[in-house]
Amino acid sequence: MRSDGKLDYLELPSTGLPETKTFYEAAFGWTFQDYGPTYAAFDQGLDGGFDADADRPKAPLPVLYAADLPAMLARVEAAGGTILKPIFDFPGGQRFHFRDPSGNDLAVWSEGG
Repeated sequence: MRSDGKLDYLELPSTGLPETKTFYEAAFGWTFQDYGPTYAAFDQGLDGGFDADADRPKAPLPVLYAADLPAMLARVEAAGGTILKPIFDFPGGQRFHFRDPSGNDLAVWSEGG
């Protein structure tokens, strides 16, 4: 069961999705669910995906969960986080991106939208 503020997903950057998938398939036996030409999701203990989009993050992106996304955005701001991308829709729900006071970029997502 998902709960607020828990690590729920991990996005990793990819410089070439076919090559990335080939490597992880060959090295570790991973399988993928493709979501368009620039994104492939995996479920390997922790759900995640490889993002090869041109404006992808350049570092891993931990994604937390929140049942009430607007309320969580307000909590993040009140705690000193900087909103990098306000709430937006994506396949599967909505999310926002933020930077913590130490400079780490994270996202928070919720179903629906």
